[in-house]
Amino acid sequence: MTRPLRARIDLAALRHNYSVARQYGGATALWCVVKANGYGHGLFRVAHALSNLADGFALLELESAEALREAGLRQPLLMMEGFYSEDELPRFARHRLTPVLHSLAQVRWLVDSPMLDGLAEALPVYLKLNTGMNRLGLDQADFRQALAWLQASPRVAGITLMTHFADADEPAGITRQMACLADFRDGAAAGLPICLANSAALVRFPGARGGAGDWARPGIMLYGCSPCPAIHSAEALGLRPVMNLESQVLAVRELAPGDTVGYGSTFVASGPMRIGIIAGGYGDGYPRHAPTGTPVMVSGRRVPLVGRVSMDKICVDLSDIPAAQVGSPATLWGVGPAGHLPVEEVAAAAGTISYELLCALAARVAIQVED
Repeated sequence: MTRPLRARIDLAALRHNYSVARQYGGATALWCVVKANGYGHGLFRVAHALSNLADGFALLELESAEALREAGLRQPLLMMEGFYSEDELPRFARHRLTPVLHSLAQVRWLVDSPMLDGLAEALPVYLKLNTGMNRLGLDQADFRQALAWLQASPRVAGITLMTHFADADEPAGITRQMACLADFRDGAAAGLPICLANSAALVRFPGARGGAGDWARPGIMLYGCSPCPAIHSAEALGLRPVMNLESQVLAVRELAPGDTVGYGSTFVASGPMRIGIIAGGYGDGYPRHAPTGTPVMVSGRRVPLVGRVSMDKICVDLSDIPAAQVGSPATLWGVGPAGHLPVEEVAAAAGTISYELLCALAARVAIQVED
């Protein structure tokens, strides 16, 4: 018998969430972000499902972009870290990939490298600006030089300015970085299209969305998660979960006062109780650091996790669900026969974020695709 743990991927929900992002974006074009294997949902699965909707797709790995092209995808592909070496330039040109340039070295490779001599068609490029995130991006002095080189180069078809918000769920952070951006957008940069908003900015800050000719980059919201769960739930934003991690009860055990549960005996029963053992553990991507009390759904009821998460199993308190038995359905996150449990709640209980849980889904977990 197949192990009773599966990730059910709801592609209709994915397309619905795209329509929500589209409503927020207005006239702005949308890069659908599919990095990290489509946030754990499957790169090709997600790209194919959105192929008739998305204006373009954003990712990191050159090999993944090439595979999408070979699979027939024709939309623009935005490479969010650009090229990592001069040797990759011919592959960018061959597959019509749009690089995000974040350093003077990358700009020099593009405009000067003999590896692009005879380039048949100029490439659109993005210039990433450091407006406060202090990871990748050009400061103002380097930006002016880079812009001059790119605007003078016949290899460049168009330039879009891009930045990334460090605090997209906080008004002060957005305001500060937007003010910094304004300092970049003068002189030769005036009027260039922009690409600013991620999911959180798209939802919360109309001034960062852009307009016709500009782009935004929805990511986590496409997969049904709120980008600002402390402010708006996914349900309140009209989003539907795409990944639904479903399992079932493998065994039921009656405990006496003083009995312990799991590795390290970290949970001690304070009285008689009934626990259920559920298929799914850190070997499947469930967070090992999820503490006692983390919510799980069993047979339509919310129950607390007890004891440490194991590689293959978790234990929950079934004392208040006398009807629960071996084979009863469980939802670790998402929507399933056992009920609805937002992945954001599981992530919050485990001290992390929904992004990590979705991206960490293990390869051994069976996938069921619904379209």
